[in-house]
Order: sequence, then C-alpha cells, then structure tokens
Amino acid sequence: MSRTSFETLLEAGCHFGHLKRKWNPAMAPYIFMERNGIHIIDLHKTVAKIDEAAEALKQIAKSGRRILFVATKKQAKQVVAEKATSINMPYVTERWPGGMLTNFPTIRKAVKKMANIDKLTSDGTFSNLSKREILQISRQRAKLEKNLGSIADLTRLPAALFVVDVYKEHIAVKEAQRLGIPVFGIVDTNSDPNQIDFVIPANDDANKSIEVILDACCAAIAEGIEERKVEKVDTEAAGEGDSEKAPRKRTAKARVEKKEEAAAEEAVTE
Repeated sequence: MSRTSFETLLEAGCHFGHLKRKWNPAMAPYIFMERNGIHIIDLHKTVAKIDEAAEALKQIAKSGRRILFVATKKQAKQVVAEKATSINMPYVTERWPGGMLTNFPTIRKAVKKMANIDKLTSDGTFSNLSKREILQISRQRAKLEKNLGSIADLTRLPAALFVVDVYKEHIAVKEAQRLGIPVFGIVDTNSDPNQIDFVIPANDDANKSIEVILDACCAAIAEGIEERKVEKVDTEAAGEGDSEKAPRKRTAKARVEKKEEAAAEEAVTE
C-alpha cells in the first residue's frame, strides 16, 4: 500500500519542475511533459520512489542508526526542523559546516566546546568572569548553538543523509559520497539524480511539496523506531523467561544427582 497518494502529491504541487532551459538532461526519465516552458514531473514515478525511500529509511531506523536531515534553503528550514525533531533525528538547517562528515572529529570538538560552556554556566564559574568575557563566551555559545545545536547528540557519523535540494546541498552530498554514506534526496528537474542513492523526483522549492514528502518519510522512520522498541521488549521478555527456566533445570539436575548419590550410598552399605 502506498504511503502517499498521487492526488496528495498533485495538490501539494510536487509535479512542478523548473524552466525547460534550466533542466538537467539526466532527469529526463522522471519528466512527464513540458507545459508553458516548465517541465512537469511524472508523479507516478514520484509515488513509487517515495515508497522505495520510505522502506529503506524504515529499515535504517529499525536498526537503531541515525539519519541526518539537510535543508538550508529558506522554504525548507522550518518544516525540516519540525519533522526531524518529531522523530528525534539530527538536522542541519543553517549553513552546512564544511567537513561536517569528512572531518567529523573536529565538529565533535566544537559540540563539546558548547557543552563545556554550559558547564561553566551551571557550576558558577561564569560569575567570576568579567562582563566582557561573559559577553564573548555567550556570543560564541549562541553561534555554536545556531550552527551545531541540532546535531549535539550525533556522536557518530550518520547512517544516511536526507537532503532537500541536492543541487544546493552539493557539498553535503559529496562528503557523504566520499564516505560511502547513502543519500536520500528530493531531486528537482535542475539537479543530477546520478549522484543520489534514493531519488525522490519532486518540486523542492514549494513548502507544501517538501512537507508532504517529509511526512511520508518521517512516518516510515517512526514505524521503524517503534518496531525496534517492540522487538527489544520481546527480546528482554524472552531473556527473562530463559533465566527463570534455568534455576528449574538446575534444581531438577540436582534432584537427579541426589538420587544417584543415595543409590550409591545404599550400594556401599549393602
């Protein structure tokens, strides 16, 4: 069963591509027609690709790994931040910090710096500093929070990237490629789909279009997280059951050994 219907995508304007003169020929398989100089995306293919991407994202979430959402364009910032937060996944909606993936340890140091500033605030060290020092540190903390706050709990490289507008976020895509991290992307008619592992051909400029696709993908991720929780509970329950059975087995074995000892004693006395 499809997670997103053709009609829903049509209403959201997912079919509107870019002007014909701005197109990338590699997107030809996903283009249905041209109307008034604008390419129209084949939504039947979009539906199929959303389902394919959603299933893959679900399996990643089910395995307990993280998916990093990337969208620095104005139309996508808020919706990506909301959707990623709702499923507890990291996201980047400000400028992509160069080397975020390829130089991950340095990024982690910057995140730790933010945590250290918070520690200074909580343990009272701040009160011993001058007003100027406090202002400088506070500004530094605000800048770090803006750029890296949303990835503060990302302690290791993500298992996948979900990118809105792969043309704009080409640096993030290249870094993921270098490290072999799969990329899921909303790809418009001006972009190269060959760089993306899971292509979702759709309008990446309209807020509604982005939201509809993210709804489907995030719902799949939420399913994966839920299934992981259920499996964990079942495994723990099974483990407890085994540990309860173990003492019974031991006591049964002890009874047999006791009988054998008694029989041996009788044989000796006779």
